[in-house]
Amino acid sequence: MVDLEKASPGRSPEREPVPRADGEGCLVVAVRLPVRIVVLVLVLPVRMAWDALVVAGRFLRDTVLRPVGRALAWLGRALFVWPLVGLWRYVVVPVAKGVGWLGNVLLVVPAVWVYRWVLTPVGHALGWFFRGVGAVLAALGRGLYAGLTWFGRGVYCGLAWLARYLVVVPAGWLYAWVLTPIGHLLAWCGRGLAWCGRGVLWCLGRIVTGVGAVLYWTVRILLVLPALAVWRWVLAPVGRALAVVGREVLDALVHAWRIAGHLSRAVGRALAALFRWTVAEPARWVYRSVLTPVGHAVRDTVLRPLAEAARSARRAGRQALGSVRLSVRQARADLRRTLFGEPVRTPSVDRREPSGARTRTLEKRT
Repeated sequence: MVDLEKASPGRSPEREPVPRADGEGCLVVAVRLPVRIVVLVLVLPVRMAWDALVVAGRFLRDTVLRPVGRALAWLGRALFVWPLVGLWRYVVVPVAKGVGWLGNVLLVVPAVWVYRWVLTPVGHALGWFFRGVGAVLAALGRGLYAGLTWFGRGVYCGLAWLARYLVVVPAGWLYAWVLTPIGHLLAWCGRGLAWCGRGVLWCLGRIVTGVGAVLYWTVRILLVLPALAVWRWVLAPVGRALAVVGREVLDALVHAWRIAGHLSRAVGRALAALFRWTVAEPARWVYRSVLTPVGHAVRDTVLRPLAEAARSARRAGRQALGSVRLSVRQARADLRRTLFGEPVRTPSVDRREPSGARTRTLEKRT
């Protein structure tokens, strides 16, 4: 037969099984699908409950918690922040300024005056007095120091001579003729003991080495080799199998969570569409087709005529009140004119005219 498939460069025309890139065996592939199905069945209710809680939490946050938080923030600002700010601005700050001014007038200014005109001159006088006393005492101290220096030098020379001939010379003779021979003898004895100790230590080292080798091979044969065999042939394969199972369970959880999210979103959209077509759309149709025309009709037939009548009545009442007010004003003026006579009217003066023109205008009027 002729192979109709085009052979890729660098590959033999015979069909060879291509190994998987991740090195997974058939057992892993066979276990993966049932595990993912079981995990999806277990995770789907949890994901749908989680999505429902998320939606409820967002609705509660937007409709309840956020307005309540804003109201509480405004209430806290009105009950605590604004009174404290007013107390600080209109009570504490003026009182503090007044106390500072009083402290400056009653304490700082007198203290500065006392320091400048009392303490400073007294301090300068005391400084000059103590400077003179210090100069006198310094002269006396220098003379006393010179005398003591000469006396100390003589005492030092006598004590040095006595120490040389009473301590240093006998100590040198004792070191040269007594301590040095005894030290040489002790050093020779120490070298002999060191050679003996080296032999004893060599024997003990050989004994310890033999015992250590015996214990090493005993522990290796009885403990290390069985433990290594158990690790290599039991624990390592079981660990690899558990690692494969854990990795597959984790991957299954991730895929199941993602698929459950898609299913939950689809269910949510279906419920939203059902709510929209069963509740929202009929309510919108009723509002648009029934309530809106009825409201317009009520507005055009009842509310507008009532509003126009109320405006006409208010206008008529305002006109009546105006006429009554005008009649009262005229009656009061007639009564005042009857009792006190006509009021004397002063001529109005145009302030824009010059003084000469104003005087002529007044003369013409008189």
